[in-house]
Amino acid sequence: QVQLVESGGGLVQAGGSLRLSCVASGSILSISAMRWYRQGPGNQRELVAAITAGGSTSYANSVKGRFTISRDNAKNTVYLQMNSLKPEDTAVYYCNSYGKWGQGTQVTVSS
Repeated sequence: QVQLVESGGGLVQAGGSLRLSCVASGSILSISAMRWYRQGPGNQRELVAAITAGGSTSYANSVKGRFTISRDNAKNTVYLQMNSLKPEDTAVYYCNSYGKWGQGTQVTVSS
């Protein structure tokens, strides 16, 4: 079993930055792609960013140029650096990998 634990969410003013972390633990046999999703109020869960085992990245158009996904394979950790945050980025952010979901971390951006 693999567990994912997110951290780093919080309340920030528009234009500010946050860095989310997601640590994978448990029976990890190989490196896997890792993804960040978010679900805002009244919205469906959407893919924000992804990183492959080899480090290739992809982003939703809405966050390109503002968010950066990265990973530390030695620590089984994926990060999401979020800059120039906007109120519409307000959501619960979830980590997804190894067929599992984390519990989510709340990001609230005030205008």
